[in-house]
Amino acid sequence: MNSTNKKILWVAVLLVSLYAFLLSITLLGDGLQLLGGGFTSKLISITSNPLIGLLVGLFVTAIVQSSSATTSITVGLVASGTLSITQAIPIIMGANIGTTVTNVLVSLTHITRKQEFQRAFPAAVVHDFFNILTVLVLFPLELNFHILRTASGIMAKAFAGIGGMHIGSPLKFVIDPVGSQVIKLMANKGWIIVSVAIVVLFVALKFMVDAIKTLTTRRIEVIMDKYLFGGPAQSFLLGLLLTGTIQSSSVTTSLVVPLVGAGILTIYKIYPYTLGANIGTTVTAILASLVTGNVLAIQVAFAHTLFNVIGCCIWYPARIVPISLALGLGKFAGKNRALAIVFIAVTFYLIPIGIFLLTKLK
Repeated sequence: MNSTNKKILWVAVLLVSLYAFLLSITLLGDGLQLLGGGFTSKLISITSNPLIGLLVGLFVTAIVQSSSATTSITVGLVASGTLSITQAIPIIMGANIGTTVTNVLVSLTHITRKQEFQRAFPAAVVHDFFNILTVLVLFPLELNFHILRTASGIMAKAFAGIGGMHIGSPLKFVIDPVGSQVIKLMANKGWIIVSVAIVVLFVALKFMVDAIKTLTTRRIEVIMDKYLFGGPAQSFLLGLLLTGTIQSSSVTTSLVVPLVGAGILTIYKIYPYTLGANIGTTVTAILASLVTGNVLAIQVAFAHTLFNVIGCCIWYPARIVPISLALGLGKFAGKNRALAIVFIAVTFYLIPIGIFLLTKLK
C-alpha cells in the first residue's frame, strides 16, 4: 500500500471514529434514561459529596488515562439528568488532575539515565502541579460561591441565545437514526446500552488519536522546536491548537517530555505549551455537549473550559510556583528515583482510595 492510500485509509478511520464517538455520547444518555431511578439515586449518592466527586474524576481518569473520556461521560450523565451541574464540576476538576499521570509515566522511560530523568520528570509533573494548584484555589471557591457554575450558566444561555444550540442539530440528524436502531437491537436494556456506549467511546477516542497522530505529527518535533523557542505566545498557541485538533492533552503534553529530557527544550519553554494544551483538551467536552443538544450539558463543557482559563490566568503570572515545585520534586526524584514511582502511586491512586474509604467509614 503506497503512502497516498495509507493517508486515505487513516482519513477514513478518523471519520468513522469521530462518528462512533458522537454516537456513543447519544447512546450513553439514552441508556441512562432507560436505567430508571435506582441507578440514578445510587450514582447521585456517591457523588453528592463534592470531595468524592473530585476523587472519582481523578481516580477514573488516572485509570483510563483520558480526561476526554471522563468529561464526555460526565456530559452524557448531565444531559440525561443523572448528575447535576453542582455534582459534575468537581468530577471535571478531578479529571484534570488524573489526566496528568500519562506525562509522569512517559518521564519514567528516562529513569535509567539520571541527567535525562532530572530534566524529564519536572517537565512532566509541572502539568500535575498546575492542575493541583488550580483545584486548591477553585475547589473551595466553587463550594462556597459557585463561581464556575454561575459563569458557565451565563455562557451556556448566551450561547443558546445566539443560535449556537442549532449546531448540534445536523449531528443529531445523522446520528439519531443509527442510535435508535442500536437501542432496538439491544431490546431497550439500559445497562447493555450504557456498557456498549462506554466501550465504543473509549475505542473511538483511541482511534481518533491514532489517526490524527499518523496524519499530522510526522514532523511535529521540528515544528515544536521552532515554535516553542519562538516565545510564550507561540508556545501557548501551539499547545492549544494541537490539542484542540488531537483532542488529547495527554498525547500533546507527553510529546514534549522526551524533548526536555534530551535537553532540546526546557521546562520554562514548555510551560505555556502545557497551559494551551489544558484549554485545548476542552474541545472534546464541547463537542460532546453539542451533540446532546442539552443546555446543561453545554454548561458543564463551559465549566471545564473556565476552570482551565482561570487556572492559566492565575498560574501563568505566578508560574514560578508550579515550576519551582516541579523542579524541587525533580531534584529529589533525581537523587532517589524510586520517589517518582511513589509520587504516582500516592497522588493518583492511594490518596483517592484512602479518602474515599475514610469518608465511607464515617
